[in-house]
Amino acid sequence: MKIAKNTVVSVGYKLSDGQGNLIEESDEPMVYLHGGYDGTFPKIEEALDGHEAGFETELQLEPEDAFGDYDAELVKVEARDRFPEPLEVGMQFEGVPEDGDEDDSIIYTVTDVAEDKIVLDGNHPLAGMALRFSLKVSDVREATADEIEHGHAHGASGVEVVDEDEDDDNGRHTLH
Repeated sequence: MKIAKNTVVSVGYKLSDGQGNLIEESDEPMVYLHGGYDGTFPKIEEALDGHEAGFETELQLEPEDAFGDYDAELVKVEARDRFPEPLEVGMQFEGVPEDGDEDDSIIYTVTDVAEDKIVLDGNHPLAGMALRFSLKVSDVREATADEIEHGHAHGASGVEVVDEDEDDDNGRHTLH
């Protein structure tokens, strides 16, 4: 079956930076609903469109085609006493940019901790980077009616699995 709109694609990948340094390699294939549903980057969909299982390709995405340019305005310095203890670099908090509303909520990552201040960065960790993808399609199937209605794949088999032990807040805290 060829990859086309409303097919579910399973694709293994290796993600590297622009210099070829490995960032991430998939253990399990990424499974997404093909056809502009925001399941993956549009440039990846474009590269895979019309191909079948077994297809392999490599492509580079510039920042504007991946996680965007780095935005220095998304870096904030806050008073440490506004946050829970213990406080460590790498912790994440959900917050709203100063000029945004509740619908503009983003995740801030603690990048530095000082005695009385912390630095929070609302940029995606890969923002501003060119990314290289090595892709191998392992499976293509027709999407179910539910998947099309929901706008995302329900896994390789089409059956949505819910993990009852999953932490709903993904370990993030809310920043007010």
